[in-house]
Formats: sequence, C-alpha cells, structure tokens
Amino acid sequence: MSETREDRGGKEPALISREGLDDLIAELARRGHTVIGPTVRDQAILYEEVSSTADLPAGLTDEQEGGTYRLRERDDDALFAYNVGPNSWKSHLFPSTLTLWKGRKGEDGEISFEPEERETPRYAFIGVRSCDLAAIGVQDKVFIGNGYTDADYEARRRDAFIVAVNCSKAGNTCFCVSMDTGPKARSGFDLALTELLDDRGHRFLVEVGSDAGAELLAAIDSEAAAEADEAGAEAVSEECASQMGRELDTDGIKELLYRNMEHPRWDEVSERCLTCGNCTLVCPTCFCHTVEDVTDLAGEEAERVRLLDSCFTLDHSHIHGGSVRNSAPSRYRQWMTHKLATWIDQFGTSGCVGCGRCITWCPVAIDITEEAAAIRATDLGEGRGIDADH
Repeated sequence: MSETREDRGGKEPALISREGLDDLIAELARRGHTVIGPTVRDQAILYEEVSSTADLPAGLTDEQEGGTYRLRERDDDALFAYNVGPNSWKSHLFPSTLTLWKGRKGEDGEISFEPEERETPRYAFIGVRSCDLAAIGVQDKVFIGNGYTDADYEARRRDAFIVAVNCSKAGNTCFCVSMDTGPKARSGFDLALTELLDDRGHRFLVEVGSDAGAELLAAIDSEAAAEADEAGAEAVSEECASQMGRELDTDGIKELLYRNMEHPRWDEVSERCLTCGNCTLVCPTCFCHTVEDVTDLAGEEAERVRLLDSCFTLDHSHIHGGSVRNSAPSRYRQWMTHKLATWIDQFGTSGCVGCGRCITWCPVAIDITEEAAAIRATDLGEGRGIDADH
C-alpha cells in the first residue's frame, strides 16, 4: 500500500543530486557520526566505513541464486542498483566479538574485575534496505523491548541515524513482499532515498521519516520534488515488487510447522545440510551467541568474551550429559521453526524478513521457501507435532 504525505507527517519529499548525497555524508561525519555504507571488498558489497559517494559501488549490480553470488558491471553509474550482500547492519549493532569484562590478580593475590569500557560509535547507516530496516526492528524487540535491555546494543542503536534506500531491483533470492517488509521502506528511517536514473538525469528523491532527518535535510542543498519525480519513485518500487525471485506462503505458517515436527522433510533436507551455520551468520536477525572465559598462561589475567554462535553447532545446545540437538535434522528443524514460528511466540513477529541471504550463502543452496512449501504440500495434519500454544 502506498504512503501518503500525511503518513509521513506531512513532510514534502525533496530531490538531491549525487553531489547532494556527498554533502549529506559529509554533514553526518561533521556531526560526529561514523558513516557506514555499501562498498566493494573481496568481490562482494559489504557495509563498512565510507567518506563519500566515491566509496559506493557505482555502476555495479549483483547476481544471486542459491549458493551463488557474483558482481556484474552495469551500463550506468547507479550507486544502489544491487541487493543485500553477505553482511548486514547486525555486524555493527551486535558485533560478532565483544569483551564483557576483564579480571586481574594483583600482587597481593586479590582479584579485581573491571567492566570493559569502550567508546560506542555514533553510527550513521547509508543504504539500509527495507528488509534490513525490518531486521533492525526485530533486533530492537529482542534487545531493547522484551523486558531485557542489552546495554551495548542499546548504546549503539540509540544515536544511529538511518538513511534507507528503496530497492530498484529484486534479486533471485528475495521474498520481502511475502514477509511484508519491502521493497519500499515505510518506517524506521530518518531519511529514505529512491535513486532515479532517466532522461532528467541522476538524482535521489528523499523522503523524511523523523525530525532529525528533516533537520539534516535542511542543512544540505535540495529542491522540492515534482509530482513526476514522486510518481517515478513509486514506479521504481512497484516494478521491484513485481520482480521477486521467491515467495513464501505465511498463512498459518506457525501452526503448520508446529504440527509437522516429525515430518520426513527434516530428514531429507539434513542429507544436504552441512550444518555449517552460514545461514545464521548472514541472517540479519539471528542473534545466537555464547560466552567464553579466557585466561593467560600465568593465570594472572582473564577476560569474558561474547561470541556470535549458531544453533547449528553441537556445542550451542550442550548441557551436562551432551547436546540437546545432536542430529542434523533436529538442528535444521530448530533453526527454521524458530525463525518462522516460535519467534512469533517469543517476540510477536517473524524472525524472517525475506532478504534471501540464507539461500544465496548456503553452500548447497538449501532454500527456506522451498522447504516451507514442501512441508505445506505434504502437511501431516493435527496431532503430529506440538501444541500451537507451546
């Protein structure tokens, strides 16, 4: 459903040039933000620190399919004509390695503990896609809005300025339309850009999503968007929505998975699954982690470190006596059922945003939409799983 200007608080869209986008990045840096955006490294588009549009992947797109990712050159200078890559904004908001505290034994034998003090960056994220906006919203519920606040996450998230970019093309593994998370950003941003490339030139339609966004936009050169520009931006989003490479039927999916806990499909998919954990590492919402204590050889210093983990590892479910999920079928079932069903019970939302990363970066091209469809097509019916109120 299209948004009206009233939905955006009555703020009029504006137009900026590529030079205007440079000014926007420079203004964010001037205000003390660490600006993170898309850039090319190791033949992939990753989210890392940028200083201008010269760092962005101009004239590049990507080709994605199950187990396949390739960069390709375009015949124009589009800055955002690609889909999501292997990392997400999670890598900055919920880093894979975090020291929690350090302990030291003094000369008198007394042991002291000190929380790890760190300077939290004031992030500005440039180029956040709608699926990743939804993923940030999901992690906000997990780490801030669920009765427990993760202090490090909250500090990184608190002052983050978000510049979203509406997708102009869908990848072969995208299914954000099925998850109602895109391809157009509807909320959760300070500014949202739609890149326009036509006979009127290269420009960006800018929509304002917050007072902070309006204030920043006022600090750079822009002009009022014409109705033709707004219509062009809307057409970009509509065209992208029609290009989805995958779809996932979410009707009653929680109950579907609950009543098919003993479905033979879990054994079938496990014959291909390597339990490598790639799907959880690239997922923008997965947050499984472990805590390790490390001591130096002299036994005088120690530190506690939080490390990103995966429910596909044997150790993740290990308790006294062994691992709870010691087979590949049980671990794949745990991941997919948590993502699409029990997450809803825990946090009131699906854990999947339809970005397609888990399909692209699976070495054997396992497809979550295909697995869900296979179970739906051969539904075992009532009495074969767990109660929906579990």
